[in-house]
Amino acid sequence: MARIDPLLAAARRLGASDLHLAAGAPPMMRVLGDLKRTDAPPIPEAELQSMLLEVLDPAQKAELEKRQSVDLAYAVPPTGRYRGNVFRARRGLNGVFRIIPLEIPTIESLGLPAKLKEFVGLAHGMVLITGPAGQGKTCTLAALLRLINETSAKHVLTIEDPIEYLHPRAQSLVNQRAVLRDTESFASALRAALREDPDVIMIGELRDPETISNAIRAAETGHLVFGTLMTTSAHKTIDRIIDAYPAGQQSQVRTMLSESLRAIVSQKLVRRADGKSLVVATEILIATPPVANLIREAKTFQIPSVLQTGRALGMHRLEESLRDLVKANVITAEGALEKANDARMLRELLGMRP
Repeated sequence: MARIDPLLAAARRLGASDLHLAAGAPPMMRVLGDLKRTDAPPIPEAELQSMLLEVLDPAQKAELEKRQSVDLAYAVPPTGRYRGNVFRARRGLNGVFRIIPLEIPTIESLGLPAKLKEFVGLAHGMVLITGPAGQGKTCTLAALLRLINETSAKHVLTIEDPIEYLHPRAQSLVNQRAVLRDTESFASALRAALREDPDVIMIGELRDPETISNAIRAAETGHLVFGTLMTTSAHKTIDRIIDAYPAGQQSQVRTMLSESLRAIVSQKLVRRADGKSLVVATEILIATPPVANLIREAKTFQIPSVLQTGRALGMHRLEESLRDLVKANVITAEGALEKANDARMLRELLGMRP
């Protein structure tokens, strides 16, 4: 048993989402969004370095030496899996480990809108799951892939860094590739994917223009592509993709994106009113023909208005989702306002004074 294992077990037992290990400091855990110190003594620099290096394989140690940080997946059978990042800081090696739930979640268990179930039945196109770091994007992707795996016979190819949830082969054939272990990069894995006969491609993160271009190309050529971006709203997601390219290419990218995009789900986690857990609030954009026109014509600033009028199609703004959660007494108005992209709009929806 590695020396870090008891700390990871304690973090899981206490319901933490992350375990933070810093040289010269006691272990800390993020619980319901707040970082809390434990009663354990500070870990000396040399001891922490030895503890963290113990869970790295030779390739990961080489990557750490080269780039001063490395991502990894760490398994402690039978208690669970963890996504880690080990990085060098002023006082030595530090580590952050995300606790991965034991069971692959479902749309229902995550409290996501049922509209998301429709996305797994699409024949082709691109569906993006977006939100700031730590807001449950990976869980949402896992739930979508679980639904595909349980209900249809498809070849599902995932490209992840690292692999978090392990999907069994049920109705579908699921092949999961880890960046650096199984493939050089997201972009190179996507290039190869087009020759590997997938029906569904899941990309852990659209990190660079080449990966984005390959994802759009895959969506255009008959594949259903799921991916994530760290953006806070639907229209900002589109702007982020377009802005990743030089000005001379943006018009072409707008056209390609308008034809391949099917939906954007932007999400944030909010503390429940009872303070015992987190609940997801969402913004959903469906790429209808009017939305596609706005993308082509560089009028994404009009998308929030489309979201407000597209509720019958399953669209809504984040503020509407937050309002509904407040009205249902699931979250507090104060908690909702902290997460809103447009606090003024949310105040109006809640009937509060500006």
